[in-house]
Amino acid sequence: MTGIEEIYELYKKFPSIQTDTRKLAKDDLFFALKGENFNGNLFAQQAIDKGAAYVIVDEQPNGDKSGKIILVHDVLKTLQDLAKFHREQFSIPFLAITGSNGKTTTKELIHAVLSSSFKTYTTEGNLNNHIGIPLTILKVKKDADIAVIEMGANHLKEIEGYCKYTIPTHGIITNCGKAHLEGFGSIEGVRKGKGELYDFLRSNKGTAFVMSDYEYLRDMSKGIPNVISYGTKDAFITGNISQSEPFLSVDITGGVSIKNISTKLTGYYNFPNVLAAVTAGNYFGVTPGKIKAAIENYLPSNSRSQLITLHSNKIILDAYNANPTSMKAAIENIAKFNVKNKILILGGMAELGEASAEEHENILSLIGKYQWKDVALVGGDFLKLNHPYHRFENSIQAKEWFQQQHFHDSYILVKGSRSMRMERVIE
Repeated sequence: MTGIEEIYELYKKFPSIQTDTRKLAKDDLFFALKGENFNGNLFAQQAIDKGAAYVIVDEQPNGDKSGKIILVHDVLKTLQDLAKFHREQFSIPFLAITGSNGKTTTKELIHAVLSSSFKTYTTEGNLNNHIGIPLTILKVKKDADIAVIEMGANHLKEIEGYCKYTIPTHGIITNCGKAHLEGFGSIEGVRKGKGELYDFLRSNKGTAFVMSDYEYLRDMSKGIPNVISYGTKDAFITGNISQSEPFLSVDITGGVSIKNISTKLTGYYNFPNVLAAVTAGNYFGVTPGKIKAAIENYLPSNSRSQLITLHSNKIILDAYNANPTSMKAAIENIAKFNVKNKILILGGMAELGEASAEEHENILSLIGKYQWKDVALVGGDFLKLNHPYHRFENSIQAKEWFQQQHFHDSYILVKGSRSMRMERVIE
């Protein structure tokens, strides 16, 4: 078996890592990961044939004479150990971000702000799990000033595990909402799971950026040696919403003065994400002018809080994911818009376990409080409940309905869990 230091020497010569032979380029290191439905070891010879420098496996292939096969006990553990070894070569800040909602947008905004002044590496897309995080760390190069790492989690001890090889010096929990209740069990479980980041910072003399408007985050962060607070009042960085329709504008009023940050984000629920980016930027010494410009130039993508014009309609596409907390915020956001025609096209919410039916009922009750031009509900537990709205089994059916409606001069919210693929409605 080959040790991690020997593999690290190979990684320094061949620093591009791939886990999918379809994306493999010459001189990549191929890590043959295994999962419930795949076994990368079966593709070891294919990786060699495509020009991999070395192939890391945990099942010895038959008759290999290439000299490029490296046998380890567990490929995934080796990938994570390699990430930890690489992380330990750096003395720069590593900022970890987790939370139920807004973590990817917060990560993107913070990356935009810090990149205006520092060489900043960050998670690509939402590669925020047990494979994506080590791959992200291994992409951090010697020229790095700061790294920003997003951490997703759907069960206890997950964030704790990520912290062991990310070794964050700074951290943000955006919020703790009703997400992944199936894995966490309850809102208390969510707080315990996300709070594992605070536990690490507390034990390792780290720094937390804390949204002080959320009393539970103030409580959870007690004992962390360095807390930098942000919020609407009684915080180091304070701000308020100056406009939320159709795009969010924010004034920073305390800690630093930045007037009228005019974002390209839709939804008042993005306000804490903007505040977090201002707070992190200010803490690391980015000038107010650069903070403002970076946030204003950030364009949301990947179906997150995007405002899209389609003919005479404005579509709020927020279909990357959904849970009861984010769904409620999105519905209340569009309900506040001072426009005549408002339409909801909502997909079911996943990973809610025993709470699923009740949480979908709660969304139905919320919808019923407001006036809508039309409402269409798609898939999941929306199919199991009684309601007076259009119902569709999937987003393709909803798309066919939508194309026949000829809506005009309307604001349309399209949102649902990733599995619903609600973006297909407007494709």
